[in-house]
Amino acid sequence: MLYFFLKRVLDVTLSLFGIIYLLPGFLVFAVLIKLDSSGSVFADSQNRTGKNGKVFRMYKFRSMISNAHEILKTDPKFKKLYQQYKKGSFKIKTDDDPRITRVGRFIRKTSIDELPQLLNVLKGEMSLVGPRAFHFEEFAEQKRKFPKTKKYSDQALKIKPGVTGPWQVSGRSGIDFPQRIKLDAQYAKNRSLLYDFKILIKTIPAVLSGEGN
Repeated sequence: MLYFFLKRVLDVTLSLFGIIYLLPGFLVFAVLIKLDSSGSVFADSQNRTGKNGKVFRMYKFRSMISNAHEILKTDPKFKKLYQQYKKGSFKIKTDDDPRITRVGRFIRKTSIDELPQLLNVLKGEMSLVGPRAFHFEEFAEQKRKFPKTKKYSDQALKIKPGVTGPWQVSGRSGIDFPQRIKLDAQYAKNRSLLYDFKILIKTIPAVLSGEGN
């Protein structure tokens, strides 16, 4: 299909340009992350659900303490936070999360932590624009919790997840899973290069305002 061919050409071209252009910045933030706290430069526990349900590792700069996801689930002092995490559609407000590092707060607020996903785009696991790449565990739990969303989930999984997408630019970052997956399904059904360009353009003010986080 011509759309997918042109979309892939656009993905490769822009992601490669972005990686080369941003490489000095990547190195600076990699050093800052290492100086701020011990652990890998990249976040752990980033297994995401991709096209056709295939699981892949998403690259993100680490904005939390090392092994933060496992600590959230197993450390008794984070029990209430973990309950909040599950009840809040697997999201915790940055200001309420003590696992986030000093550098992490900045890179999350500015969405700098998301930039390594350009590597996933280059590898063909993601696209610049597409449905949200849900955590594997989160996606399974939300589908179990909201069985009526199956048709939307199936539609969204027909294409690659994106670095940005319809819900990130909708101005409704706090919406729950049923609304979010419905937006993704609508995108997957009505996808076009023009639609992609509109989302890419809208992503800039969304990031600057913090709505896309």
